[in-house]
Amino acid sequence: MGKPTGFMLYNRASLEHEVPDSRVKHFKEFEKRFHREDAEVQAARCMDCGIPFCHGDTGCPVQNYIPEWNDLIYKGHWREALENLLSTNNFPEFTGRLCPAPCETACTLGINKEPVTIKAIERTIIDKGWEEGWVRTRMPYVMSGKKVAVVGSGPSGLAAAQQLCRAGHQVTVFEKNDRIGGLLRYGIPDFKLEKHVIDRRLEQMKAEGVEFKTGMNVGVDISARKLVDEFDAVVLAGGSEKPRDIAIPGRELRGIHFAMEFLPQQNKLNAGDHVPDQLTAAGKDVVVVGGGDTGSDCVGTSNRQGARSVTQIEVLPMPPKDRPAASPWPYWPMILRTSSSHEEGVERKWSINTKSFRGNEKGEVTALACVQTKFENGKFVDLPGTEFDLKADLVLIAAGFLHPVHEGLLNELKEIGLELDPRGNVKAEFGDAENAHATTVNKVFACGDMRRGQSLVVWAIAEGRKCAAAVHNYLTREVTVEETLA
Repeated sequence: MGKPTGFMLYNRASLEHEVPDSRVKHFKEFEKRFHREDAEVQAARCMDCGIPFCHGDTGCPVQNYIPEWNDLIYKGHWREALENLLSTNNFPEFTGRLCPAPCETACTLGINKEPVTIKAIERTIIDKGWEEGWVRTRMPYVMSGKKVAVVGSGPSGLAAAQQLCRAGHQVTVFEKNDRIGGLLRYGIPDFKLEKHVIDRRLEQMKAEGVEFKTGMNVGVDISARKLVDEFDAVVLAGGSEKPRDIAIPGRELRGIHFAMEFLPQQNKLNAGDHVPDQLTAAGKDVVVVGGGDTGSDCVGTSNRQGARSVTQIEVLPMPPKDRPAASPWPYWPMILRTSSSHEEGVERKWSINTKSFRGNEKGEVTALACVQTKFENGKFVDLPGTEFDLKADLVLIAAGFLHPVHEGLLNELKEIGLELDPRGNVKAEFGDAENAHATTVNKVFACGDMRRGQSLVVWAIAEGRKCAAAVHNYLTREVTVEETLA
């Protein structure tokens, strides 16, 4: 806790933002961390609530010791707060920028007042830690002689790699792209996460002993079986990359693209790469299909590229502004959320079903044929007489992701016994069992979106940490006499 009466004395404050008219002119981060004094005041609002729901699975998947580091910040013990934070979260600079903060919706103060600004304090702690030089390499005391391959360098793969390396194992991370970072690198716009934030963490991991191999698509450039044969354990952390498509008439028209065709190109440009035939929103009427975070990122990127107009449509009805009875505290509520990208300019439409895409004689998309809909008896029902056309030169499909890509890596491993669950994810044990994260192939483990499906960055880090613990237990467990004789 912070100050016992702090929640009665101080109001919630948010991080300072550059104004929308200014920030849409660049791709840099526009949110500034708290000043020291402001963070200490905000930490003082943490209550002596008895049971910190912010810390449990309902609030924080990595189970940060939030009341503890709030108390340390309130008392001015910044370095100790950083050590506390890093004991549960490998990359608070990622979650402090990208996490939707389920911890705050689970905050006890949030029952009848505005919750503690947990995410903003977390970011301030880690950013100050880097600034002061407090974030150091952590070398293993003893090397095990075991080799582990981690496939995928998103947040789950990086967390697993760092934990296993610090436990004394020789870790090699394989990434199909030209740079490390997975979705952090090529899915998250720079205005939410500048890539030097990733790079400084990678330098730390390299110094600790993690080896990174880029341009290595396992299952294509290198055999998956080769990894299984040559390494003592293999961690599958490739993410959920199969996008949900919209199979309607006109889908073949030019100008209709998945969000993950669009977003990575701008990130590459920001990194100084040449992108031939760049997919751009400049001067176009853009329609984003899908109301989630990826759709929001498309909105922000389109505005920065100079779109003529941006419209975001969602088949679901508009959520309520206040917490509904169906999702009571401390659960994550389905409420209307307005992102920073929405603040920069977009028309949002709810309860819209796209029936077809219209095009011109050149085969280019020109409009979406839409209709208003309602959710009734477990299905969406179109409302007669509400049909309309929505003008579009560029359509970005951001309707979520179904499961990992099966071609290559997973199909090759299926030949030696890998099983998938009914949703198409890698089948691996859940819970705290001894074989948690283990797949149906010996010494092959899975974590992150590849195992649990599309989720949050904080869940990815939690998955990577837990998977690393499972792999470490597998590599270091004692072999019984019976197992030896078998």
